Amino acid sequence: MLCQDAQFRLYLDRRRSAKFSLEVPDGTHTEDDARDFVLAACAIESRAELDHNPEAATMFRYITRHYQAWVGRQHRRARQSLETANQQC
Repeated sequence: MLCQDAQFRLYLDRRRSAKFSLEVPDGTHTEDDARDFVLAACAIESRAELDHNPEAATMFRYITRHYQAWVGRQHRRARQSLETANQQC
């Protein structure tokens, strides 16, 4: 699941840093932290509720879309950095 994805946990680190203007070191969020975030954001007590609670499922899709957009931005930035480095060589 998403909570086991190290990249998702990095997203949570960076999200918290940006949202609260904090220094959150990469690797701060654990799988349990990610799980707690999803449960709290979706207002559920178990991930199984995502299958039966339309509002929670909608929120989970919202979280997933934002995460996927962040991943896309990371890939674009990395590609741009690589292109810039190659042009300087």
